[in-house]
Amino acid sequence: MRHSGFRAQFVTYVLAMMADNIEHVISYWVLFQKFHSPALAGFAVLSHWLPFLLFSVAAGALADRVDPRRIIQCGMALFIIASLGWGYFFITDTLQMWHAAVLLVIHGCAGVLWHTPNQLLLYDVVGPADLMSAVRLNATARYLGVLVGPAVGGAIMLTLGPSHGILLNTVFYLPLLLWLINAPYGPRFRKDVTPPPTRAVRGLADIMQTIRDVAAHPVIVSMTLLAGLSSFFVGNAYNAQMPGFAADLGHGDPGVTYSMLLSADAAGALIAGVVLEGRNLLRPNPRTAIILAMLWCAALTGFALSRNYVLALAVLFAAGFLELSFNSMAQTLVQLNAPVGLRGRVIGLFNMASLGLRAFSGVSVGLVGSVIGVHYSLALSALIMLAVAISLLALARHR
Repeated sequence: MRHSGFRAQFVTYVLAMMADNIEHVISYWVLFQKFHSPALAGFAVLSHWLPFLLFSVAAGALADRVDPRRIIQCGMALFIIASLGWGYFFITDTLQMWHAAVLLVIHGCAGVLWHTPNQLLLYDVVGPADLMSAVRLNATARYLGVLVGPAVGGAIMLTLGPSHGILLNTVFYLPLLLWLINAPYGPRFRKDVTPPPTRAVRGLADIMQTIRDVAAHPVIVSMTLLAGLSSFFVGNAYNAQMPGFAADLGHGDPGVTYSMLLSADAAGALIAGVVLEGRNLLRPNPRTAIILAMLWCAALTGFALSRNYVLALAVLFAAGFLELSFNSMAQTLVQLNAPVGLRGRVIGLFNMASLGLRAFSGVSVGLVGSVIGVHYSLALSALIMLAVAISLLALARHR
C-alpha cells in the first residue's frame, strides 16, 4: 500500500469486482425466478469459467507482447455491454434462455481479458520485492468486491428493481477503465526494457509448450494442480445455486438474509486477507497450502449438509477464510517462481487451471445437483477434492 499506483489499482479493482458480483446477484436471481432451472444455473458457471480454460494462456502471452492496460480495458468494455444487455431484456420482459446464454458468454470473455493481464501488471506497479504482499492484497480486493457486491446488489434490487439496478451497475466498471488510460505502468514505462517474447500465440500448441516449460519447476506444478483440481471439483459453483440453498434454509427472499448468505463466504476471505497480511502470517509453503485446501473441503461439506441457517453462515465464513488462504498462497508461489521470459504464459496457465477448470464444477455441482440435489452434489464434490488434496500432500511429503 506504500505504492500510490497500487492503491489506485486496489480501489478500482474492488469496484470492478463489486460490479461483477452485482451482475451475478441480479442476473442469477432473475434467471432463478423466471426459469427455475438448475441446468441453466450450471451453464452460468460453465460459461463464466470456460473462457479462462480456453484463452488464459493466450491472454497471458498477449499481455507479454502488448500493453496489458489496453487488454484490461477491452474486458471492462465487454462487462458494460453485458450489463446493458441484461437491462434491455429485463425492461422489455423479453428474456429467453438463449439470450441469457449469450450474455453469460460475453461476461465470461470479459473476465479472461481482465484477470491475467491484471496479475501481470502487478510486477510493474509494485516490483518484485513487494510482489507477495501485492498478490495477497489483490486476492483480498477480489473478495472485498465479492463481499460488497451481494450487499449492494441486494440493496439495488430492493430500491431500483433488477432492471434499473443492472443498468446502474455499468457505472462501477468505469473507474478502472478510465484509470488505465494514463496509468504509468506497462512495457513502455519499464526501466530495464527487455524485448517482448518472440514466440507467437499459437492456441493449444502454446498451452502444451507452456506445460512442458514448467514441468521442471515442482512448486509451480504442485500449486497449479492444487488450484486446478479444487476448481474442477468445487470451484465456486455453489454461488450460482445459492438461491436454492437459501430457499431450503428458509431464507429465499431477495432481501438481507439472502445477501448475508451470499456474503458469508466473501466475509471470511476478507478477514483472512486482513489478518494474514496485517500479521504477516502463513508464509508461502506448498504443504501449508495443501493443508489449508483440505480444511476448506471439510468446511464446504459442512455447509452442504447443514439445515440450520446460522450454522450455514458460520461454515461459509470459515470456507471463505480458508479459500483465500490457500488460493492466494498458491498464486504467490507460482508468480514468484515463474521464469521471467514466460511470466505471462505461466500466470495464464495457472489461471487456466484455477479459473478455467471451474467450468466443470458447474457440471459436478449444478448438473449433478439437478439429479441428486445440490446439497448432496456439493458435499460429494468437496469430499472428492479432499481425497485429492490428501494425495497431493502425501506426494509432497514423499518428495
